[in-house]
Amino acid sequence: MDDKSVNYSQDRFNEIQTEVTSLLQIVGYKAGKRINFVPISGWVGDNMTEKSRNLPWYSGPTLVEALDNLHAPKRPTDKPLRVPVQDVYKISGIGTVPVGRVETGIMTPGMHINFAPSNIETEVKSIEMHHVNLARAVPGDNIGFNCKNVAVKDIQKGYIASDLSDNPATGVESFVAHVMIMNHPGKIYCGYTPVLDCHTAHVASCFTELKQKINRKSGEVEEENPEFVKKGDACMVEIHPMKPLCVETFTEFPPLGRFAVRDMKQTVAVGVIKSVVKKEHTKMEHGHEKKVGKTVDHGHHNSMGEKFIHKGHDGKKNAMHIAQ
Repeated sequence: MDDKSVNYSQDRFNEIQTEVTSLLQIVGYKAGKRINFVPISGWVGDNMTEKSRNLPWYSGPTLVEALDNLHAPKRPTDKPLRVPVQDVYKISGIGTVPVGRVETGIMTPGMHINFAPSNIETEVKSIEMHHVNLARAVPGDNIGFNCKNVAVKDIQKGYIASDLSDNPATGVESFVAHVMIMNHPGKIYCGYTPVLDCHTAHVASCFTELKQKINRKSGEVEEENPEFVKKGDACMVEIHPMKPLCVETFTEFPPLGRFAVRDMKQTVAVGVIKSVVKKEHTKMEHGHEKKVGKTVDHGHHNSMGEKFIHKGHDGKKNAMHIAQ
C-alpha cells in the first residue's frame, strides 16, 4: 500500500478487491466472510501486527489477526496413503530415494507400496524429513523415503506412491471433470489437447467429449453436448491423458483431483475431477504378464472413450489440438 502508484488509496484497494473476488468466484470460491482482504505494507510495517494510521478507512483485522483466525484443516490420516513423487535421487550408501509430500494416509518403514501408474511394487526401508528419521509420515510432511530394489529410472516425477494393502492407486484410462475456462483466446472444440498440471504430473491430455455446458452460478445444465466452449464457460468434459497418468476424484482425494490446464505458456482453465475410469493393470509374474485388476467406473461414460483408446493413438485422427 505504500507504493507511489497506490499511496494508501481506498479506491485502489477496492478495485483490486473487486478484481480478485471475481477471479476467486470463477475458480469456485464463495466471496464472503471466509475471505479477508488485508491492505498491508511489508516495507513500512503498516497493518502487519498493529493498526496503521495511514489506513484510517480500513476497519478489518491486521495480517497477524487474520492468520490467527484461520482454522487448521484436519489432516486426512484416515484415508488411504497417497504421496505424489516430486523428484527421485540416487544417494550413495542409501540407494533410491523418492521425495514428495504426503497428501493423505500414513507411511511407515516396512510398508509395501506401489508406484502408479507403472505399478512398481517395493518396500519402504526408511523415511526421513529434514535429515531426521521418522517412525511414520503423516499428511503435510515433505519426506524422502528409501525404496528397496528399485532403480532411479523406474520412478518418475508425477508417480503416486500408495499402500499395497489399502486401496492402492492405479493409472486411469480417462476421467470426467468439471472445467472452468478462464483465459482462452478462442473456442475450444473436441480434440483440444493442452497440458494438464495435476499434483506433480504434467501430461498432455485430450478433451475427447464436451458433455455439458454448465451455468457457473447456479450449477444447472445449460446445454448438452455443446459444439464448443469459450472463455467464461463452465463445462463437463471427458478427458484422455496421452501418457500414463494417475489421478483420483476430488471428493475422495482433493489434492489429486484438481488440475490446471496450460496452453500458450499460460493457465487457460482449471478443473476438478468428478469420476475416473481406471486402467486394467498388469504386473510381471514368472516371466508372464498377469492381470491383477480391472477397469473401475465411478461415473457415467459413453463409448467415445473406447473409440479414442483404440483408434486415437495414431497421433493424427483424434489427438488434434483444435483452438480457433
